Amino acid sequence: MNKLITISEPNISKKEISYVLKAVKSGWVSSLGYFVNKFEGDFSKYCGRKYGVSVSNGTVALHLALTALGVGEGDEVIVPNFAFIAVANAVIYTGANIVPVDVEPDTWNINSEKIEAKITKKTKAIIFVHTYGHPAEVDLILEIAKKYNLFVIEDAAESHGAEYKGKKVGKFGDISCFSFYGNKTITTGEGGMCLTDDNKLYKKMALLRDHGMATEKKYWHEFIGFNYRLTNLQAALGCAQLERIEEFIKIKRKNAALYMKLLKNIPWIILPSEKEYAKNTYWMFSILVDSKKISRDLLIKKLKKANIDSRNFFYPISDQPPYKDKVEDTDLESSKKIAYSGLSLPSSTKLTEKEVNYVCKVLKNL
Repeated sequence: MNKLITISEPNISKKEISYVLKAVKSGWVSSLGYFVNKFEGDFSKYCGRKYGVSVSNGTVALHLALTALGVGEGDEVIVPNFAFIAVANAVIYTGANIVPVDVEPDTWNINSEKIEAKITKKTKAIIFVHTYGHPAEVDLILEIAKKYNLFVIEDAAESHGAEYKGKKVGKFGDISCFSFYGNKTITTGEGGMCLTDDNKLYKKMALLRDHGMATEKKYWHEFIGFNYRLTNLQAALGCAQLERIEEFIKIKRKNAALYMKLLKNIPWIILPSEKEYAKNTYWMFSILVDSKKISRDLLIKKLKKANIDSRNFFYPISDQPPYKDKVEDTDLESSKKIAYSGLSLPSSTKLTEKEVNYVCKVLKNL
């Protein structure tokens, strides 16, 4: 294969270009305009939520959600130890502290059975992530949160269109957060969104993302807010992408099925799971590598030589330099094992059947 098979790339059609061009010609290129309201409304409806607040990226979506819920100095927030570092950083931005919890060995999501042991009098909220497109065990998490009167933030940044017991992710918890970064299932280039069914939280987040400025009194700021707004240009791209989301999900699931079929008999590969309660959208088609038989990092180099792009997994939060001296490193074995043996293969919606066959052929030969 002469051409590099990329890990991911945006799928842009004439529709996206026409929507963005329409936004440009309208003159509304910043944070006001037709497409901002449309994107918020359409995406909220798609996920089964009442309200959407678009923001400039997924990390600030988490920060906005935590701030709106009143998380602050001295509080503790439970997070999965295997997750992109933005989950932990957003908590620290508020002045609160993270409490990492180990993950399930098969779904790579937070292990709900280990959450209760980490709850203290300081615990204010739980953040759970639908990792790489596979929904977490939502009902158990919500049950624990209700028992201890905790807020719940659903991080669905990697799982647009995935389903838990027949319902779209993004529908659960007090606030759910999405990212629309360039490698996500649908993209606005950069961007994010907070979804909620609570009108008070919606209004508070809408004010917070715009410097805390009063809606009926221009340049009057009721509290300290942030400049977290999404632009009309980005929202235009998002509207067009949202209209194609089911097309993208179908492609990802089709390619995942082909990967599964072709890789199932390779003894040193552990394939991703799909629980009976879940519809996995395979944002990334990710595998675990048996390190006793082959080095994951060496495998990445060999794939690169064959013009195949791949990525190692996120490092555990507990091992990251800003957190390793602050986290009590106990009962985090699964997250560490997964993080250091995990590998994501090309997962673009532009990936062809021929390219999937080539990737699997190279893996088999190794």
